Order: sequence, then structure tokens, then C-alpha cells
Amino acid sequence: MNFIVSARTDVGITKTTNQDSMIVRVANTPIGRMAFAVLCDGMGGLDQGEVASASVVRAFDGWFKNELPALCNAPLEDHVIREQWTNIVTEQNATIKGYGARRGEKLGTTVVAMLLTQTRYFILNVGDSRAYELSSGIAQITEDQTFVAREVALGNMTAEQAKNDERRNVLLQCVGASDEVYPDMFFGDTHGDAVYMLCSDGFRHEISAEEIYEALNPDALLDENVMNSSADRLIELNKARKERDNISVVLIRTF
Repeated sequence: MNFIVSARTDVGITKTTNQDSMIVRVANTPIGRMAFAVLCDGMGGLDQGEVASASVVRAFDGWFKNELPALCNAPLEDHVIREQWTNIVTEQNATIKGYGARRGEKLGTTVVAMLLTQTRYFILNVGDSRAYELSSGIAQITEDQTFVAREVALGNMTAEQAKNDERRNVLLQCVGASDEVYPDMFFGDTHGDAVYMLCSDGFRHEISAEEIYEALNPDALLDENVMNSSADRLIELNKARKERDNISVVLIRTF
């Protein structure tokens, strides 16, 4: 299995700073090619959200460069990835909180991270950035850690009500602004001829799942140039519909 990747971001129509941060990498390993991506949506005064999101991305990138090679000498196990990634998030939560305390500011970030091996995916999520799989249809893999998602799960609110609720951006936790952080982990089989997508909430508020699938399904994304232009078109569509947040998306196509 091989991978084509794309990462696109835009400051949007209202903000002066892009507080989203992301990376996407493909590497050869002793157990086959792997793709790795992290996307963080920062929040905080002035440019401090950018500081938080970039810090978390750097920490995960350091893991990819320094820790993953050793793990490839043995079968990758879910519990090992869970433990190491949870440790990264816990350490980053303390680091960012300390940074904010010294400056008298509050800042934080969401994080969604994905590792695709030849056979399995590993995904971590804190907040409301998302991971999707697009194959014969579009499926959300992660679950939002938000007030409205919790209310929908409890049966107190419908999905349509949640979409239009003014509290839709209220997070239950984020890295750097929570006393403790409890990331969700998701594991599954990596499928060939599929597209795996990470996105910030700014990418999905003003467009539908059907519009995302039409533009980004595997049959539509045959090379990197097409991936980039298709993602850019959806970003521009979000802006035309007056999305006010930064807008970011990472795409990994398997083949």
C-alpha cells in the first residue's frame, strides 16, 4: 500500500492569525510504508492559540522521528500507541498551562493525530477536530468532545439542533486549558483505495458531508495536484458561505 498526501490551510475571512497547525508525513519503515498526520486547532488571545497548536504538533512530530523507528522493530500494538500518545498529550497539557500561567493568559488546542500502517490505523482525538474515512461513503471516525455532542449522545438534543446551537463550539476539554486531559483513541483496519481526512471544525461547519464526499472521494483524487485543488475549492466554498474560523484539512489517499 502506498500513500498520496495533501495539507491545506487558510486563515479565513475574519481572523488575522492562523491558529491551526498541522503536519503530514510518509515514511519507509521495516514493516512497510506509513503515513502520519497531526492537525491542531488552537485557541487563545492574540497569537497564543498558534503557540499551543504548534507545540503539540512539534511534540507528535518528535515522536514520529524519534520513537516510532524503535517501535517498528516489533509488531505495533494498540496499547503501546495509546500509552505513548496519551503521555504526549498529558505532557503538552502541563507545558502549555505553565506557559499560559507565566504570561497570565489562557490558551489551548484541539488535536487529532493519525498513523496509517499497511494494515491498521491509530487515531487520537481531543476536542472537535475530526478524522474521517472516505471509501464507498463518508464515515466520521472520531467523536467530538463538545457540549452539544454530549447532549446528542444523552438524547437531550437532536443532531440538527446541535448543528445550529450557539454552544456548538464549547469544548469539554482541550490541551492546555483543562486540569487533566483524557484523549479518545480509535483503532481499525487501513483500507486501500480510500481517503483518510483530518480537519478543523472550520472546514466542516458550512459544507455538508455530501459535498465533502463528492469532492474528496477516492475516485476523484488521483494525484497530489487534484487533491490540493479539490481541498482548496472546499476551503473557498466555506469562505463564500461566511465561515469565520481558520480552515484546515489533511488528506491521505491509499492505493
